[in-house]
Amino acid sequence: MLGLVFLLNFVNIFLILITPRENISRLWKIALQGSLLTLTATILLWASFDGEGLFQEIKKFEWVPGVEPIFSPALFAVDGISVFFLILTALLTPICILISWGSIKFLIKEFLLCVLFIEILLMGVFTILDLVGFYILFESILIPMFLIIGVWGSREEKVQAAYYFFFYTFIGSVFMLLAIFTLYNSAGTTDYQILCCLEFNKEIQYFVFLGFFISFAIKIPKIPFHIWLPQAHVEAPVAGSVILAGVLLKLGGYGFIRFSWPLLPNASEFFAPLIQTLSLLAIIYGSLTTCRQVDLKRIIAYSSVAHMGLVTLSLFSHTVQGLVSAIYLMLAHGLVSSALFIAVTFLYERHHTRLVKYYRGMVVTMPLFGVLMMALILANASIPLSCNFIGEFLSIFAAFEYSFLVGAIASLGMVLSAGYSIYLYNRVCFGAPSNYLHYSRDLNRCEFYTLFTLVFLIYLMGIFPLPVVGIVKGTVIFQEYYFWCSSNWW
Repeated sequence: MLGLVFLLNFVNIFLILITPRENISRLWKIALQGSLLTLTATILLWASFDGEGLFQEIKKFEWVPGVEPIFSPALFAVDGISVFFLILTALLTPICILISWGSIKFLIKEFLLCVLFIEILLMGVFTILDLVGFYILFESILIPMFLIIGVWGSREEKVQAAYYFFFYTFIGSVFMLLAIFTLYNSAGTTDYQILCCLEFNKEIQYFVFLGFFISFAIKIPKIPFHIWLPQAHVEAPVAGSVILAGVLLKLGGYGFIRFSWPLLPNASEFFAPLIQTLSLLAIIYGSLTTCRQVDLKRIIAYSSVAHMGLVTLSLFSHTVQGLVSAIYLMLAHGLVSSALFIAVTFLYERHHTRLVKYYRGMVVTMPLFGVLMMALILANASIPLSCNFIGEFLSIFAAFEYSFLVGAIASLGMVLSAGYSIYLYNRVCFGAPSNYLHYSRDLNRCEFYTLFTLVFLIYLMGIFPLPVVGIVKGTVIFQEYYFWCSSNWW
């Protein structure tokens, strides 16, 4: 099934390449149908997963034949962690295509190719078991994302935002490359499974951990490496914002889970207090900064900084609950933040402004939008029965296990999150209709079903979390404890 997922991606890209750019309707239909087939294949991959915690569906690929060991054959495989990130990527790709249908007016063929290339590169990042291959795929995502922000961005500063995104991420990844070279120099291989069974001295672990940390902290992003995120979100088209918030921000958290604990247990323990402090700073500072924003997209962007701070807080609490909650919260945030960016874009397309002060009483003219927006705002505030509640409850629980003071400060972030979320909804949707805006039509059928699908999944995961939590927990317990014991961490 993993081979079928990649094959469908390549076929979809090939069909887009051979389709004439003049046939715009056919280009959109091919991209949408192909991405839906890929989503179906990833769901079947999940259905075939046995949940035992082992790497499954292992595929071998010789990308530079005859040059070993640093260019050894790359292995692609899935486990209980990566399979859900594959599904999240495959789900958001057709949504990006659907919501961009009609809003992208030029270079449509190139836009669709960029979106599909991002999808296949993300799936490669989440499944590859080689550090050099991970770095190459990790960096390759920058190119199509840079083009999406810089070419199809919505405002005049889009080129500057694209360069912000590119250079911040690229410079951070240089440190990760140095860390990979250090591991290769010590072990003679970049194979992930072999490295997990080796024990490195503390000095090497500290150096390698810092290299990975700088790269992943920029991608999450963690304060003070977050400067590029609000600018990129504001200037990116809706598909770019959905990909950024839904999947790209999760690469940092996925990297911490995959590399920091199994490969570098001593360094992970040593730097945990520093990362916990930065995480608390991200939660409080991100929430307070969100409260004073006046742009709808910036509000959601800064709230993402706060939520991802809670992810790293639970990750480095050194508990199984913390790891499970971090993964679940990343999946939940991918759905909720993506849906909020889509909802904000629907308002922008009707009124051509994202300033909060111009909006009021939208529920009068857009009742369907008001209902769905309320469901999303409550989910962002982690109301019970939403998937955010499951993730944040487990995260706070893990934080209290680590330290009562850390848990208490992290809980304040949930209070602030509820405050700015409810204030935003009250300001935009309630009250008398604004005098600055003309009458606006409600959501059409396509817009409604796009938002409703995400809202349905958000609350379905909140009511039935066990299919996800069970597989993730089994994988975490098997892999993390096995690798810790093999490296004599205990």
